[in-house]
Amino acid sequence: MRNSKRHAVPEAKEALNNFKYEVASEVGVSLKDGNNGNLTSRDAGRIGGNMVKKLIQQAEKNLK
Repeated sequence: MRNSKRHAVPEAKEALNNFKYEVASEVGVSLKDGNNGNLTSRDAGRIGGNMVKKLIQQAEKNLK
């Protein structure tokens, strides 16, 4: 079983973190450095959902 704390590509950790802040800003959610435990499930879902959407769009663009 894979440890959920370990990233498949450790070098991507910083890029994904920056991407998260970029998407949060785009959807109007304010994130702070460190713990964002006060974030609502709705806002977290908006950030994660938009991240996935953008990653899929980029992958599809790269396939063409």
